[in-house]
Amino acid sequence: MQTSDQSDRQGGMKTPAVVSPEAWEAARQQMLVKEKALMRARDALAAERRRMPWMAVGKAYQFDGPQGKASLLDLFEGRRQLIVYRAFFEPGVFGWPEHACRGCSLGADQVAHLTHLNARDTTLAYASRAPQKDIERLKARMGWKMPWYTITDGFDTDFGVDEWHGHNAFIRDGDKVFRTYLINSRGDEAMGTIWSYLDITPLGRQETWEDSPEGYPQTPPYKWWNWHDSYAAAASPDPKWVEVSDAGEAAFRARDAEAKA
Repeated sequence: MQTSDQSDRQGGMKTPAVVSPEAWEAARQQMLVKEKALMRARDALAAERRRMPWMAVGKAYQFDGPQGKASLLDLFEGRRQLIVYRAFFEPGVFGWPEHACRGCSLGADQVAHLTHLNARDTTLAYASRAPQKDIERLKARMGWKMPWYTITDGFDTDFGVDEWHGHNAFIRDGDKVFRTYLINSRGDEAMGTIWSYLDITPLGRQETWEDSPEGYPQTPPYKWWNWHDSYAAAASPDPKWVEVSDAGEAAFRARDAEAKA
């Protein structure tokens, strides 16, 4: 059995050691300690993000959408939180007019089913400077379903995404809109899952285990999950799913406690 690094036969790549299942599991457990520390640090950072100050949005921004003119407030679609991703699809961008920016397109391919995000009172929207007819053509070609608006004013400049991509997070209090966060550059690499989106919002995942300011909306974890074609507004969790998820969580906790013993 080989136990030391060696060069790959195909191209000289220096590969790790090949070890027994027991040694492999021991190495994994060592790595798992670091992974859990990273996860906890990420949760702590999200908790700090939920305590970031808010910035009032004073301008009346206007977009073009599938249904005509739309304000920033309209982009919320009646929900409390909004994430706007500035995608580069417009004249002068590589790929125009057949395609949007390759990086923005890769990101769009990662977007999860948005019904789950909507169930947490949050909307994701894309925004570019391309006309709506081109956006609709692109979405149809690429199979993308997210709402996608046309920027018609200085929104991208004012929110730091005129020359580079980025996700801006907003929250509304009635008709008042506030900017709460911006994530861009390599931070955008992780975006696409429901969790990555919720973790940049001011309300977070809205689950009871989270460290959030007093009074923030929170429900038990797992219980609000549903099939994407089965969400119903204000519906109570399915009793059978509550039973199943409780049992699964209890088994997980017991296994975790046994591993630490």
